Amino acid sequence: QVQFEESGGGLVQPGGSLRLSCAASGILFRLSVMGWYRQAPGQQRELVAEITGGGITDYADSVKGRFAISRDNAEKTVFLQMNSLKFEDTAVYYCNLRPAHDNWGQGTQVTVSS
Repeated sequence: QVQFEESGGGLVQPGGSLRLSCAASGILFRLSVMGWYRQAPGQQRELVAEITGGGITDYADSVKGRFAISRDNAEKTVFLQMNSLKFEDTAVYYCNLRPAHDNWGQGTQVTVSS
């Protein structure tokens, strides 16, 4: 069964940093393109970053230069380092395949507030 378990969210001040982790199971992880998505209240879920099995990355314009996605294929884990956080980064963050599988994890809440 495909499963994703996100962790690492929290409350942070503007300009701060957080590192999210996501453990995946039930997939051929090392061959899979993985993505980090987020959903803010009242908004649609959006893709913010993706990474191929070989480590090629791409980012939404809104996070480019501030966020960094990485992965550990041996541990079947994908990370999202978030720096210079802004109020508008507040959202629930999810990881999933790219394109996304129907199964979603619970996500991890990131709140940027002073």
